[in-house]
Amino acid sequence: FPSPAWRSPWVFPIFLSLQCCGGYLFVLLFSMYGFWLATGTGSRAFSGASGRRGFALTILHQIRRDQVTDTCRANSVSSRKRRVLTPNDLKHLVVDEDHEMIYCYVPKVACTNWKRVMMVLTGRGKYSDPMEIPANEAHVSSNLKTLNQYSIPEINHRLKNYMKFLFVREPFERLVSAYRNKFTQKYNTSFHKRYGTKIVRRQRKNATQEALRKGDDVKFEEFVAYLIDPHTQREEPFNEHWQTVYSLCHPCHIHYDLVGKYETLEEDSNYILQLAGVGNYLKFPTYAKSTRTTDEMTTEFFQNISSEHQTQLYEVYKLDFLMFNYSVPSYLKLE
Repeated sequence: FPSPAWRSPWVFPIFLSLQCCGGYLFVLLFSMYGFWLATGTGSRAFSGASGRRGFALTILHQIRRDQVTDTCRANSVSSRKRRVLTPNDLKHLVVDEDHEMIYCYVPKVACTNWKRVMMVLTGRGKYSDPMEIPANEAHVSSNLKTLNQYSIPEINHRLKNYMKFLFVREPFERLVSAYRNKFTQKYNTSFHKRYGTKIVRRQRKNATQEALRKGDDVKFEEFVAYLIDPHTQREEPFNEHWQTVYSLCHPCHIHYDLVGKYETLEEDSNYILQLAGVGNYLKFPTYAKSTRTTDEMTTEFFQNISSEHQTQLYEVYKLDFLMFNYSVPSYLKLE
């Protein structure tokens, strides 16, 4: 592998002790850290993400991996079905052959910019600046190769040997972001027709003919009622914009080496680019935060949701909360 940073052998003894020998954790951490600095192992291993911060980031991502593993085990997710993933399960995993990386994209978690970055990485000189790539071009499926396009042996080889990563976000903040983008923007007529009309028909009493025809005025309360309606998931899987992360990326079946978070997007993204060996010439693009869905916005959207519906909605997204270490929001009134 061209950049062995994410497989540093010095990481694993540290975290074995974290799980098994809590009493000696700090002694071991400091002794390992001293050895790491004294021998130069750190600078070789981190390929640019060096020093104390590189060491701390390694610890952080190991803790995140452990959280996923522990949640899968505690909820018997990994053994619930004991099934082999189908090609359809792998359509969100973008492959970069040149740098041996696999990125599972999650809509509403900076996936447009990460797809732009992946186009730069896989373009072999066609692109140099991610932000020069139009957003709509980043979502053209033929511009990036996904894991479901490979043979079974090729899939297994890449899952075993390539660096795999995904990005996650506070589940309800992501949900509100999806609602705002798909149901409150007038230009999203395809979503209004495909989902809005269905939601209005099922969830709104005495809906007008215009609302039934256009589906362009879905209320957040109606959207929530649609999501928790058992008929909805029996009918078809959730749309990817509000599907759970564990259903999109299958972290109980696929061992991700890195779990980035939207809350630390820039730092986590550039750390991954450093590990890929491209951090010296490629940085993750920053963009204006004015339109982002915030915790304060999310709180406002949930004010009119009944405690019964809040509880049912939390159950839908519970594994995402637990798996990625997001606490139950303070504004929720769970029954």
